[in-house]
Parts: sequence; structure tokens; C-alpha cells
Amino acid sequence: MSSLLSGGIFRTVVKKVSPVIPQIEKPKKKITLKNKLIWTGLALLIYFVMGQVPLFGTHVNPGGADPLAFARVIFAAQQRTLLELGIGPIVTAGLLMQLLKGSDILKLNFKDPDDRSLFTSATKIVTIIVIIAEGSLYGISVYGPQTPTHYHLAILVAQLIGSSVIVMYLDELVQKGWGLGSGISIFIAAGVAQQILWAIFNPIPIPNYQEFSGLIPFLITSGASGHIGEALLRSVPPEPVANLPSLFGFGITGGILALLVYTQGIHIDIPIVSTRYRGFTATYPIKLLYTSNIPVILSSALLANAMFVGHMLWANYNPGNNNPVFNYIAQYSPQSNNPTGGIFYYITAPGSFDRTMADPVHAIVYVLFLTAIVTVFGRLWVELGGLSAKAAAKNLLDADVQVPGFRRSESSVESLLNRYIPSVTIIGGIIIGLLASVSNVFNVFGSGIGMLLMVDILVNYYNLLVREQVDVHMPKLATLLGRD
Repeated sequence: MSSLLSGGIFRTVVKKVSPVIPQIEKPKKKITLKNKLIWTGLALLIYFVMGQVPLFGTHVNPGGADPLAFARVIFAAQQRTLLELGIGPIVTAGLLMQLLKGSDILKLNFKDPDDRSLFTSATKIVTIIVIIAEGSLYGISVYGPQTPTHYHLAILVAQLIGSSVIVMYLDELVQKGWGLGSGISIFIAAGVAQQILWAIFNPIPIPNYQEFSGLIPFLITSGASGHIGEALLRSVPPEPVANLPSLFGFGITGGILALLVYTQGIHIDIPIVSTRYRGFTATYPIKLLYTSNIPVILSSALLANAMFVGHMLWANYNPGNNNPVFNYIAQYSPQSNNPTGGIFYYITAPGSFDRTMADPVHAIVYVLFLTAIVTVFGRLWVELGGLSAKAAAKNLLDADVQVPGFRRSESSVESLLNRYIPSVTIIGGIIIGLLASVSNVFNVFGSGIGMLLMVDILVNYYNLLVREQVDVHMPKLATLLGRD
């Protein structure tokens, strides 16, 4: 496998296929920050419009279950719209290529521009393959039974594939230098921010109930009627409704946001000096959240797939919850399609404060389970994603820097990094897992995983804007740092 991917066959296939695939060219001259923001805003606007355009030619039951409900935030997706799959295929293909690269199955020299270009082209090819596979399988398995003819199903699958290809090119437009940062990142952050703002300001009444969904409109109406205390904890009988904004949820959201911002700034600084430029010193930061949010994304994707498969098995083999063996795995409510018993019940978030109080064991098991798998995935990602102490030491030496007081050798720098990286990986994984799971238990606005992703993305964008300003006002320093 390794020899196949790193040998001539892999290179030949990529070089022959990539010219056939349309490419977005890099800008021929430097784009100003203002124009980058304009292009980024345009890509985001197109993305939002796609999220409001319903899939055409389907006879979809609007009350049907959502098989990707647990992954909508990660994939920035909107059910029954052109963004049904969101950035899911792009993220899946990117993670796959990153795993191949980090595990050295894909042997490429990234100091060579040709190999870097080859990796980019290969990633795009794999993304298109994943788009076709996911679009076809998802359309057939989810919407196939609801479409009257094969012709309608073909139209649906074509829409899923075509819209995902458009999203891929929007992301490429931003990443090629026309925009700022990454299209995927800005789509996720904007989607989460939209959910938070919608939870606060949504003026649309709850169906069949005479009250507003948004927190601010509800506060206004409840305050006018003298029942403002009802906004502290909100639920609609006969069953508490998830994602119903309340003052309690607003406070928890603010607290989690503050904790995320604080933990993002915790890091260990290792001094480094340049071997190329005399007198140039800097620090190599090892963040407490060393693996960032990748373990949360992997864990959530795993849970989403497990829930999707579990629901399909339940619908086919245990729709009445009368199979005693399958009931240990999963029981679902036929009305809401939510798990009500079995293993799957305990590995999903309660969804509301009322449900948490009604079954605290459910909440505790969920928190422990999600924290454990996030920590495990964090440890695995360090090894497979090229973040280990050995990989970090090699990257430092390849960048022509060294640590004062240590020999300029991989083993020496690796021994230093091994003092910190394994520890922060475990501690950071536990912190991320606890923040994500507790946030989901108490139903924060935008979901706990969404908040984690948004804060991480916004911090990265802040650093990116700072570097852009350095590039504008101090171009010589930017050149020294390798920006040009």
C-alpha cells in the first residue's frame, strides 16, 4: 500500500487526472486585505443562499428523521437544502489525506513544491470521489424510498453532487488566496454564529404554541405580561423541547464561551533561535489544546454514523421496541425518532435541562463517554496527524531553527518535546471533551461542539488578520517569516 501511494503509479494517475479537473487559478498579483474580505464575504453569501434553497424534485416528508442531526454543526449543513451534505465530503477527504500523510503511507517531500502540488491535486481528486460516493449513497438510502421514480431520484442525487462540488470550489476560491483563510472554517463559524443569533433573536412563534422561540422576543412578551420568570427555564408541555433558548442557557453559553477563550490562550513557550538569521529569536508554543478540535470532530462523526446505522437497523428490525435483544442496543420514539433506551440512549446528549434533571445518570454517562473517546482520538491524532514529538522536532529542524542549550539533532529536540506533548494531549483532550459534553448536556446556544469549533476558528482568524497587518505595514518582516 505504501509503495503504491508513494511510487510512480500514484504520481502518474494524479498527474494525468488533475489537468482534466477545472482549477481556480491563484491571483497573479497580491490581493489587498479589503479585496480578500470582499471575496470571502461573497463566498459566504453564496453558501448562505444555498442553505435556503430546498432540494428540487423530491417528495420529502418534512417531518422525517434527520440522519445527520448530530453532524450538522460540524458539516455546516442544512437538511433538505442544497447544503444537505454541507462540507462533509470535503472534511472527510481532507482527514483521509491527512491520515495518509501523517502515517507516512503517503510518502511525499513537502519541501519540494512539486510534491506539495501533487498532494493538493490528489486531495481534490479524492474529494470529488467522496462527493460522488456520499451523494449517491445518501440520496439512495435517505430519500430513495420517498421519491416516486428513478428519474426523480437521479435529479436528487445530481443536486447533492453538484451542490457539493460548488462548495468545494468556494472553499478553493478562498484558500487559493482570493479570500482569507479557509472556506471550510468560515462556513462552520458563520453557521454556528447564525444558530446563536437565531436562538437569541428568532421572531417566529413555536408551531402550535403562542410564544416566540427566540429569547429576546420571548423576554419582551413575557415581561409585558408579568411572567418574565418563565424565561429562566423554558419547556413546552407535554414533553420538554430541546434547543428552546432560556436565560439559563444564555448564561451557560456565556460561561462556556469565556472558558474556551481562556483555555485557548494557555500554552507552554519553548525558546528557539534561527540558524539562518543571526540574532533572530522566537518561541515555539505548545498549546494546552494541542490537538485543537480535530478529536471532537472525529468523535462526533463517529457518533453520527453510529446513530445513523442504529436508527436504520431499528427501523427495519425493531420498530415497535419489542425485540428484547435489540432493546439493549437502541430503543427509539416513533414520534420524535429520538433514542429512548439502550446503549445509544446513553451516548447521546439529553438535549434539555429538564431531561437532564429527570435522568441525571444519562447525563453523567454521556459526559464520561464523550470525554473518554475525545481523549482517545486526541492521542491517536497526535500520532497519525503528524503532531508527535518526533514529527514536531523534525519540522523545527527543517525550518532552520534550534532550541538553545540542546544539540541540533532530532533525538535531542524530541526528548525535550516529549516532556510536554504527551501530557498536554491527554489533559487537553479531557478539557475539550468535558467542555463539549457538558455544553451539550445543558444545551448551550449553537451546541457545545459548535462553540468549540467557532472559538478555535475565530482565534485562528484573529491571528491571520494580525499577520496580514504585519504584511501590509512591515513587508520586510513578513519576508523574513516566510510570508512571500
